[in-house]
Amino acid sequence: MSGHSKWNNIKRKKEKTDAAKAKIFTKIGREIATAVKEGGSADPSVNTRLKDCIAKAKANNVPNDNIERIIKKAAGEGNGASYETITYEGYGPNGVAVIVETYTDNRNRTAGDMRHYFDKNSGNLGNPGCVSFMFNKKGVIVIEAEDLDEEKVMEDALEAGATDFSADEDVFEINTDPDDFGAVCEDLTAKGYSFLEADVAMVPDTYTALTDPESIKKMARLIDMLEENDDVQNVWHNWENADDAE
Repeated sequence: MSGHSKWNNIKRKKEKTDAAKAKIFTKIGREIATAVKEGGSADPSVNTRLKDCIAKAKANNVPNDNIERIIKKAAGEGNGASYETITYEGYGPNGVAVIVETYTDNRNRTAGDMRHYFDKNSGNLGNPGCVSFMFNKKGVIVIEAEDLDEEKVMEDALEAGATDFSADEDVFEINTDPDDFGAVCEDLTAKGYSFLEADVAMVPDTYTALTDPESIKKMARLIDMLEENDDVQNVWHNWENADDAE
């Protein structure tokens, strides 16, 4: 896999303003609440989706008190709006594959927004399955390499149940089966590791590079527009040189 491309995509997400970080907190909170309602339990030991959401929240530095408050509120009856999960697939400029996961209480509004964003940036929204065959669902954990021994981290990751390990520049990237993601996060956390990124993601098998400045500009704008939409939870793509965008 291309760990370099994946990490550069993550770096681009990390370079956000405080307001954007607050939006990320809000979206993770919605994800936790939806996991509680759809999973039918506020107990992460039996609700694996909730367990994964909690791991993601902690990786994004969401305070434990916030996590507990969201779970308790979601477990109560009749609290908050009811959201459904809808995934959109399409192509950005020059055929870059894009998958967008949304949580929405108004599917018509969300579908209209998605189509507008793709059309505005020389892309097109496709049918379900049009690009997802190019991706694999994996747990992705990124750890800062500074002051850590690569062999020791790899040994700990594999013992925890990871399926793959790679070192790239100043980070280690660990992959897991989706079902094992929460358990691997717990194990590594217990061993004292902290994460730069931890999430169950759609990881592309191949990547598409953009060389035309206008295409790079439009692809970056498409990602920004998608991520700024309140209904959008996750955006995955196979744009190789995402770090070329300013």
